[in-house]
Amino acid sequence: MHTHGLPGRSPGAPVRAGIPEHGRIPKYYAVKARVAGLLDELGEGGLLPTERELAARFEVSRETVRQALRELLLEGRLRRRGRGTVVAGPKLEQPLALASYTEGVRRQGRRPGRSLVGLDRLACPAALAPDLGVDPLDPVWHLERVLLADDERVGLESTYVAVERAPRLDADFEPDSSFYGYLRERLGIGFGDADERLETVLATPREALLIGTPPALPMLLIHRVSRDTGGRPLERVRSLYRGDRFSFTTHLRGEDG
Repeated sequence: MHTHGLPGRSPGAPVRAGIPEHGRIPKYYAVKARVAGLLDELGEGGLLPTERELAARFEVSRETVRQALRELLLEGRLRRRGRGTVVAGPKLEQPLALASYTEGVRRQGRRPGRSLVGLDRLACPAALAPDLGVDPLDPVWHLERVLLADDERVGLESTYVAVERAPRLDADFEPDSSFYGYLRERLGIGFGDADERLETVLATPREALLIGTPPALPMLLIHRVSRDTGGRPLERVRSLYRGDRFSFTTHLRGEDG
């Protein structure tokens, strides 16, 4: 019987803490493991020593330290703050369910918000028409907003809906509120079901600028096509989430469950 885990290893951590069977690991990875241990000591918001100080402490080059920190940043364990680097808090868990971003963030004790990028009325492109249940060139709304959690920019949401379904969206809707709440409470439209596709992407330069991240930061992208309780097409949404600040959860049941 082989015990690959390490004492105190958290559930879901890599087997053998990521060490290959031949036992040889890159120098940066060893530094990364030691820095990760330091993060636990510092706690959320704790200021990390400089690259120069870490290189001296671990007796490695600054480039080795830089590579280790780069991975910890991409994993969401660290965050840049001004000219320094601090320990990040836990990732936001967003359910893969018919619930709004607002509801998902609020359940975790964080303050959700959205910042309006633009609300435009345009002629529906032919490729989008079937998802919205309209004819090509029929008028549709395009609502684009930056997603916020405690005033931190964490994503970008792009929503398309037929003007016919929400004719006064530009007049009645508060851009920082829940779009689902607006449809439900103001228009009496309930969500029935949706199809979603999840993939990893890199943000475009424009998206990275709006979210406030480096273009090389991996993003989690969700495409959603929703229908109302009567099965009628309702919306098409493209939601981009920071890969270092989000994880997604879902509950699976067996066929007989």
